[in-house]
Amino acid sequence: MQIKPEQLEATLRKGLASVYFISGDEPLQLGEAADAVRKAARSAGYDNREILSVDTTGFTWNQLSVSADSFSIFADKKIIDLRLPTGTVGADGAKALIAYSERLPQDTLLLITAGKLSKEALKTRWVQALDKVGVVLQIWPLEGQDLMRWLQHRMQQRGLDADQEGLRCLLGRVEGNLLAAAQEIEKLYVLYGSGHLGVREITDVVADSSRYDVFKLIDSVLSAKAKRILKVLSGLQAEGVAAPIVLWALTREARTLIKIKVALSSGQSREIVFRNNQIWDKRKQLVSDALNRLSDNDLNNILVLSARADRQIKGQQSGNAWETVRAVCLMFASVPTVSRFNS
Repeated sequence: MQIKPEQLEATLRKGLASVYFISGDEPLQLGEAADAVRKAARSAGYDNREILSVDTTGFTWNQLSVSADSFSIFADKKIIDLRLPTGTVGADGAKALIAYSERLPQDTLLLITAGKLSKEALKTRWVQALDKVGVVLQIWPLEGQDLMRWLQHRMQQRGLDADQEGLRCLLGRVEGNLLAAAQEIEKLYVLYGSGHLGVREITDVVADSSRYDVFKLIDSVLSAKAKRILKVLSGLQAEGVAAPIVLWALTREARTLIKIKVALSSGQSREIVFRNNQIWDKRKQLVSDALNRLSDNDLNNILVLSARADRQIKGQQSGNAWETVRAVCLMFASVPTVSRFNS
């Protein structure tokens, strides 16, 4: 049975299914939906929980059947918490999930959380098998009026309300980042308590969380968006983010790209290399574009220039560390930098 996120609470009140399959690439909603299932299961006496993660070294799909069959030894109900970060299961996984669906163990609830599924994956036999015996929930990023309604509902849960102008102000500050929105709503509740909030109260308290963080910066350099890089970097600097944190994120990304290039050149498949380096669906295209654009020499030059920024931060070399960090970002984006950074 396929349901929408807003239907989950009512569905759980009607009784628990044997299987819940929750997928998507919006981490806050995904996590909260899974938490709701776990909470309902605990209330129904499912006190034991076993976590299986497909990306764990040594994992085999045989562990799913072993976990299901081993339940008969114990008296308590159990949750099998199966995690599929990439949303893909392979041939062995498909067989295991179909077999599980055809022989559901008693007093066992299977909760599967997964990354975003493609339209083709939704038509596969294993997803259809789960759909027949349980609940399938897909979570999509919220936009437009759906996002406005989510913000309004989130505020109401805290006894807060705001007019449309106030909601638009909050929406503009968090730019669709639900985790940032949830944090800001908690901050508003702590400072003001329940009640109506106007634009002034929201403006005074809500930080500009339009993703001016190091992760947004990394996405910008990978996608080679020079104007966006400069804007985000200026935002980070204005917010007082320490230069070493920004530099750490940049050098970490450069080393990861070097590591991926080495693995790919040895003949490993891109899918396996990306999985081993925790490059999930949302970032695959960004990383692929950067790999195609940046040579080994480019990445080594980025690390050399980063070392200069590190020395400047520590006072071991003259120069403005933030200017050098900016040059590192532009080099990442294949934008020519002024000569004094290349000397």
